[in-house]
Amino acid sequence: MIVIAHVSDVHIDAERRSQDRTRAVLRYLEELPYDLAAVLVTGDVADHGAPDEYAVARELLTSRHPLLVCPGNHDDRAAFRKGLLAGRRRCARTPRQPAPPRRGLRRRPLRLLRARRGPGFPGGRDARVARRRPLRHPARGARPGRLPPPAGPAAHPVRGRHPAVRRGAARRARRPPPHLTAFLAGHAHTAAATTFAGRPLLVAPGVVSALRLPWENPTDHPYVHLDPPPALAFHVLGEDGRLTTHYRTVTG
Repeated sequence: MIVIAHVSDVHIDAERRSQDRTRAVLRYLEELPYDLAAVLVTGDVADHGAPDEYAVARELLTSRHPLLVCPGNHDDRAAFRKGLLAGRRRCARTPRQPAPPRRGLRRRPLRLLRARRGPGFPGGRDARVARRRPLRHPARGARPGRLPPPAGPAAHPVRGRHPAVRRGAARRARRPPPHLTAFLAGHAHTAAATTFAGRPLLVAPGVVSALRLPWENPTDHPYVHLDPPPALAFHVLGEDGRLTTHYRTVTG
C-alpha cells in the first residue's frame, strides 16, 4: 500500500509558535516506525513570503521520507524558489524535453502543479519541482494527484475569496485523466472530504491554525481558531485500490 502524509499551511513567520508547531509535526513523522511513500507539504509555507521565513522553512521542512513542497497564496514565488529550491536537486531539462504539465500527474513522473499567475497567486509562476519516482499502485498503477481546491462544498466563506487558478485551468481540472485517483488540497485550514470531477477531494487540516465553520463561529469571534493542536492527514491507497484518509492531531 501507499501512505502519504499531508501537511498543510505551516505559515512560517518570525514567531516561535508557527515554528514549534511545524517542528512538532515533522518530528512526529520522523518518529514513525515505518517509511512513508512521501510527505506532501501544501502551502502556505511562509506567512508573508519573506526570504527569512523561507530560510527557517528550509531548516524545518526536512525528513527522512521523500518530501514534496508546493506554494500557496501567501507564498512569494521568487523567494520560494530561492529559499527552498536553490542548491537542491532539480529536474534536468533539454530542448527536446516537453514542458512540465500544467495538470496534476501524468503517466510517468510525479509532479506538483505549476499554477498560472492569477489573483490568488502573488508573484510569478510556481517553481518547477524535481521529478520524483512515480507513486504507483502495486496492482493498478494508480497515482494520487493534487490540484488547487475548487469552489464547492469544501470552500470556506473566508478562504474561498482567494481564487487559486484561472477559470480555464479549473475547467481542465474538471476533466481529470482516468489514472488520477484523487485531488489533494490544503489552504482551507480545516480537514474536509468531498468530491470534485468524480474524484475524491481531500483537504488537509492546518498546522498553524484551524478555521471555524460558519455554524461554529460566534459573532464576536474571528474565524481563525488558534487553540486546536496542529494536525495532518494520512492518505492510504490500499492494494485493492481503495483510498482512505486518516486525520491526526499532534501534541507535545
